[in-house]
Amino acid sequence: MTGAVRYDVRVEGVVQGVGFRPYVYALARGLGLAGLVGNDVDGVFIEVEGPAAAVERFLADLAHDPPPLAAIERITARAGTASGAVEFRIVASAAAGARRTLISADSATCADCLRELGDPLDRRFGYPFVNCTNCGPRFTIVRDVPYDRPLTTMADFAMCAACSAEYHDPGDRRFHAQPTCCADCGPTLRLCTPAGERLAGDPVGETAALLHVGKVVAVKGLGGYHLAALAGSESATASLRARKHREDKPFALMVADLAEARRVCQVDDVGAGVLAGRRRPIVLLPRRADAPVAPSVAPGNRELGLMLPYTPLHHLLLHAVGEPIVLTSGNVSDEPIAHLDDDAFARLAGIADAVLTHDRPIHVRTDDSVVRPLRGGESVLRRSRGYVPEPVRLAAPCPRPILACGAELKNTFCAAKGNHAFLSHHIGDLENYATLGSFTAGIEHFTRVFDIAPEIVAHDLHPEYLSTKYALDLDGVDLEGVQHHHAHIASCLADNGVSGPVIGVAFDGLGYGTDGTLWGGEFLLADLLSFERAAHLAPVPMPGGAAAIRQPWRMAASYVDAARVTDDLPVAHREHWEQVREMARKGVNAPLTSSAGRLFDAVAALIGLRDTINYEGQAAVELEQCADPTERGSYLADLTDDGVLVGADLVRAAARDLLDGVAQPVIAARFHNGVADAIVRTCGWLRDTSGLATVALSGGVFQNLLLVDRVVDRLRVNGFEVLTHCQVPTNDGGISLGQVAVAAARARQPG
Repeated sequence: MTGAVRYDVRVEGVVQGVGFRPYVYALARGLGLAGLVGNDVDGVFIEVEGPAAAVERFLADLAHDPPPLAAIERITARAGTASGAVEFRIVASAAAGARRTLISADSATCADCLRELGDPLDRRFGYPFVNCTNCGPRFTIVRDVPYDRPLTTMADFAMCAACSAEYHDPGDRRFHAQPTCCADCGPTLRLCTPAGERLAGDPVGETAALLHVGKVVAVKGLGGYHLAALAGSESATASLRARKHREDKPFALMVADLAEARRVCQVDDVGAGVLAGRRRPIVLLPRRADAPVAPSVAPGNRELGLMLPYTPLHHLLLHAVGEPIVLTSGNVSDEPIAHLDDDAFARLAGIADAVLTHDRPIHVRTDDSVVRPLRGGESVLRRSRGYVPEPVRLAAPCPRPILACGAELKNTFCAAKGNHAFLSHHIGDLENYATLGSFTAGIEHFTRVFDIAPEIVAHDLHPEYLSTKYALDLDGVDLEGVQHHHAHIASCLADNGVSGPVIGVAFDGLGYGTDGTLWGGEFLLADLLSFERAAHLAPVPMPGGAAAIRQPWRMAASYVDAARVTDDLPVAHREHWEQVREMARKGVNAPLTSSAGRLFDAVAALIGLRDTINYEGQAAVELEQCADPTERGSYLADLTDDGVLVGADLVRAAARDLLDGVAQPVIAARFHNGVADAIVRTCGWLRDTSGLATVALSGGVFQNLLLVDRVVDRLRVNGFEVLTHCQVPTNDGGISLGQVAVAAARARQPG
């Protein structure tokens, strides 16, 4: 090829399993260029040669219009010597070497596949596993990398001649789409009894019929099994709730499309975009008063969690049912979601009346993600399916490979090397053997597919956390303990791509403090390397220890005692108050805590909203739900000269209003406003002493929309820059990212 030039090109990012090689092939062929493209452990490699102008055009266009699921991080090109190649081809993947490639998250069914699904003349009409390069299963079917069919759970499904022709045709959108299949060669759907006996008839149609007569059906999804029931049926949803032993926690709903979503909830532009996007999380939205939803779906809750179908099976099922369905995790409360077929049939036999399943294995258990619109953007409350394993990019690289083990509740782990932090899928609460098994299996999978051999292992300081014990049992690694609330603030910093220093406000349920007490209402002067506890909520006793978390009335008794309120309050369990207060005064099984979460619990119990909880954070959630957003009154909490914020002042004011007959919604709102004012005043005091004018907000308490709105607005009015979470959860699901950020910063220190 006379006058030809050649470049060796490397493309890094999420570029495997997303149609990037066919995209490169088409681009090169369209420009009359020769060479090759392939996958390896680093991503995509390209050799391209031809006339200089055409090669320059190729390099310029490469990043302009990539496939929908691709996420290019870096393109490097190095001039070489033309070989005289006369055609452009796709070559076999190379698996040797250290693995640095990224894996795409599972993606919702694309518009092209939906058209085929609904076209009676198409050979994939009604086929529940239709997919292509632009959509379908990814992370949940990957056993190893490179992302090729033999290393996925599709390995046992040999392609038929028609699918193979599409797979090998560079002009077809299924060119090298690894899960390509059809009814002749792919997975098959079946409806079974809980004992595994196959039921006759169309599986989707029969499932819809069962739902319409009030039955509960287990449905195998992308990352695990769900339990489905008709959302408008009180008997069905109440039965599901009883069988799952899930007393109050809201169920998620699946609706057919945005029009149906708008009949159930108030859907703004952000909510619509997230609902209909490729990730398809559960989106928390304000429910409509006339929503056709049974009371047992979300008892006493002003919000509903909605999601749109994200697999062809979901689309077929919602079309057959014709109305919203509950689609909740396939488990008994507090257990991991079932994802292996034998385990699902065993564990769900007492819950489901039938099982809609198939024979494509799920390799990685992955729950649905949960998102809520927040101030014009989205706030991720649970980061799992659709997001994982796409990494969070760190502003500064890790000098050594790191594993962070996360917290106890809402656990995630994080494996990191270079600039990539691979935050895991949602593991859950590490409080039983089954969840611990999911945690350890997940770590093994992540460290293998991303080729991370941890040299540093970061962990929480709490000695009884199972995640901490896991870290301490590892050999041949350097351990890095990271204080819980420092990890929260570091997570927010990493989420925003900054390193501090900031005024960090970490409000949550509790975390182990450096003084051995239980913290949770913290104001830290922090960067990634270290922190100073500059202010905090005044500690109060937790009478009964963990019992005070399950029974918020105990915290009400403790706070009322601290507030020196002697009036006879109209509260639940009044006959036990004196005994509990005596425990608190004597410090008998009553550890001190500065927890903001326990303060919210106390007020919720005090005003009669919730004296005993059935899921974590329930009392605080109901306090937010109760609050009148139009109320502008506020309670005042004293801030002492040594940085102690007296939460008991807020309780005293709430008790006074309660005795005066003020309505619950007004008291709840005044309390929220008081907390917001207290945060802003404390940050102002710390700005005066430290000179810092950026505030980072983190911790589970900041899942509270009313509080976040009040705090952010008032901080900004007072001249602060405010950082909140956007990529990772503000709750303990983001702790592992913060642990990585702290451990990496410390590892970068000389000596």
